[in-house]
Amino acid sequence: MSTANYVIGVDYGSDSVRSVLVDTANGKELASSVFLYPRWQKGLYCKPAVNQFRQHPLDYIEGLTHTIKDCLAKAGGAEIAPLVKGISVDTTGSSPVAVDATGTPLALTKDFEENPNAMFVLWKDHTSVKEAAEINDHAAKFNTNYLKYVGGIYSSEWFWAKLLHILRVDSSIKKAAASWVEHCDWIPFLLCGGKDIKEMKRSRCAAGHKALWAEEFNGLPPEDFFSSLDPLLAGFRDKLFVDTYTSDIAAGTLSEEWASKLGLSTDVVVGVGAFDAHMGAVGGQIEPYYLSKVMGTSTCDILVAPNQDLDGKLISGICGQVNGSVIPGMAGLEAGQSAFGDVYAWFKNLISWPLNHLLSESDLIDEATAMALKDELEGKIIANLSKQAEALEDVDYAELAIDWLNGRRTPDANQELKGAITGLGLGTDAPRFFRALAAATCFGAKAIVDRFKEQGVPVKGIIGIGGVAKKSAYIMQMMADVLEMSIRIHRFEHTCALGAAMFAAVAAGIYPNVEAAMAAMGTGFEKEYKPDVKKQKLYRQHYQQYLGLGRYLEKYNKKEVKPYLS
Repeated sequence: MSTANYVIGVDYGSDSVRSVLVDTANGKELASSVFLYPRWQKGLYCKPAVNQFRQHPLDYIEGLTHTIKDCLAKAGGAEIAPLVKGISVDTTGSSPVAVDATGTPLALTKDFEENPNAMFVLWKDHTSVKEAAEINDHAAKFNTNYLKYVGGIYSSEWFWAKLLHILRVDSSIKKAAASWVEHCDWIPFLLCGGKDIKEMKRSRCAAGHKALWAEEFNGLPPEDFFSSLDPLLAGFRDKLFVDTYTSDIAAGTLSEEWASKLGLSTDVVVGVGAFDAHMGAVGGQIEPYYLSKVMGTSTCDILVAPNQDLDGKLISGICGQVNGSVIPGMAGLEAGQSAFGDVYAWFKNLISWPLNHLLSESDLIDEATAMALKDELEGKIIANLSKQAEALEDVDYAELAIDWLNGRRTPDANQELKGAITGLGLGTDAPRFFRALAAATCFGAKAIVDRFKEQGVPVKGIIGIGGVAKKSAYIMQMMADVLEMSIRIHRFEHTCALGAAMFAAVAAGIYPNVEAAMAAMGTGFEKEYKPDVKKQKLYRQHYQQYLGLGRYLEKYNKKEVKPYLS
């Protein structure tokens, strides 16, 4: 009889969910599976022109079922299933949803099935910019600084701004909602068969970084903070939570329904959830004072430090510092860029306009050939732009871009800011334009590193994980050059899912703590990018120009959000 122990890590991203089946002895991947959200792929419930991005819970349920069953089937089916001991989940965030008293998202209940306001409000949904600004202004009226642990600025990407916006625009949600929950809290609750929202174990990671929960406040800010912000929020605090849990804790075990559906045992432990980048940092073997940079559509930058090192120290303009949000017993600090891979995707879509709108009208080729040609060329655009941009001479150049195409997350959140590019001339071609955009995303990364350093938190190096980190040597080398520090790229393909698997191993009692799980299950690094000292002068000069252009844009915007810090 096998003595092996396996766990499953589930990683919910913006476009898809992926699951990995992992051996707890060494972190070896037995199988993985990816599921694209079908409704999301069709653009349902989203309005990009007004920054509305909603996801239907059925996409999540279908993806959860498909990927776990697929992993088990690939690895051996009935022979493997009895050896699975735990499941843990990470998700994007803040991606909250209104639920009824049973903890069921309203979009899964009668009369709300097609209502976007009853669905998960994805992290990148910026419909609540106005509400976030009101929260920032409102917080300044209190003697206690309730924004002190979220960098001094509340963002439209976060829990309370989204909740308030939905209550204002849809009275039916206000009437039906028994509570609001984060995506990372709902999936474990679902797997455990939860039926009472009051029994849901809430993630310390999500609550601390996005919902203003803090140990110092004995939970959330007081009732009068919310009711005086807007009467719509009166009583809502009591519908939420007081206690939070780190992700080494079990949320429960698989319900009979889900055990039967997945082909697993009801003894399988389900861990408390967390946000993707925080579990990804663990999967990427984070160390104190190394910045784990999850690079996908956006970036989420995670740093951990001993709690005693940060005693009495508040870092302004980041997305939060929370005890135990990454590794229990240590402070977790979060920052990030609202657009990273999305910047490159935007440019690819921009220059692909003829492929998307004219190729199908060609009189020279049939429709099937046109579609095949479109897919082939789109798949090559970024790779070839990178090659052409890398081949450009390393001399001073005029093009300079700002990466705020989806607002700015860190430092100093302001989702109303816009991107820009200057220095265009008749000699500016697509590779030069792309080089400027790539540099802008790297300069945005440097602004985050500099913020940590300026406020007394050293950054010893970068750990790169995510799709861009593994696929784009051009971007990673440029980032190493701009940051003037090495970047190690983690070997594991689905690092966030591996981190979730490590937490599952701890929640299931296979390892005593997260550090032990990382040591046993970490798979190491596949590559290291080292800075080219020959490029320091050029990038230092361009970075100062980037900062100057950014300051101009903030003044031009005339809606700059001022940080509120004591």
